[in-house]
Amino acid sequence: MNVWFYSLISVLIISLLSFVGILFLAVKKRVLQKLLLFLVSFAAGGMLGGAFIHLLPEAADQLGLGFKFSLSILAGILFFFILEKFICWRHCHVPTSKEHPHPLVFMNLVGDAFHNFTDGVVIAASFMTSFSLGIVTSLAVVFHEIPQEIGDFGVLVYGGFSKTKALLFNFASALTAVLGTALTLILGSRLLGLIPLIIPFTAGGFLYIAGSDLIPELHKETNLLKSGVQLLGLLLGISLMVVLSLNE
Repeated sequence: MNVWFYSLISVLIISLLSFVGILFLAVKKRVLQKLLLFLVSFAAGGMLGGAFIHLLPEAADQLGLGFKFSLSILAGILFFFILEKFICWRHCHVPTSKEHPHPLVFMNLVGDAFHNFTDGVVIAASFMTSFSLGIVTSLAVVFHEIPQEIGDFGVLVYGGFSKTKALLFNFASALTAVLGTALTLILGSRLLGLIPLIIPFTAGGFLYIAGSDLIPELHKETNLLKSGVQLLGLLLGISLMVVLSLNE
């Protein structure tokens, strides 16, 4: 019951982050851009720290440093590559504009819904392994979802949705995480044998997102002061994962 409670509470909180697009209504564009600059770097640090400090050591303890361990990480990387390449879903953390167009609205919604479903699966699987691993996985997803959801909101508004409609559709897409969590928990013991493989698979996904989507976006900024803010955000994201590891 505790696993159900913590898993569902985590994905519900993460799903509610889809309403972060409301920031568009209250925050000036220049201020929002500066906020995103920090959040993207913080998300990259959180995902790298979550992968290297928590997920991979946990997976190594359960699987050992052998063929299954390596193959599961590669499977996670390839899965997110396929998701991005062929379903036209991509992580973008810059609001849509004429200068920065995004993929088609409904393709973005479908791809994001599928991605949120997998978030729910890995969060539930992490809580089934241990409470601390579930918290770390949830936090890594949270760090990344805030700028992602702001970007998704921008896609929908740019695609012709009203702001209210964009918020509701974005939330509906986010709720697929709850479906992924519930399905994983219902299957329960049938998935227990796969959990040691899901953990490095998740780590591979985190490494792909951080290395392929987040860090390249940070490289677009060449201003020395803003680059320093990015480095600070990156280090803070990693540091938080270190602190969580010390308190386990």
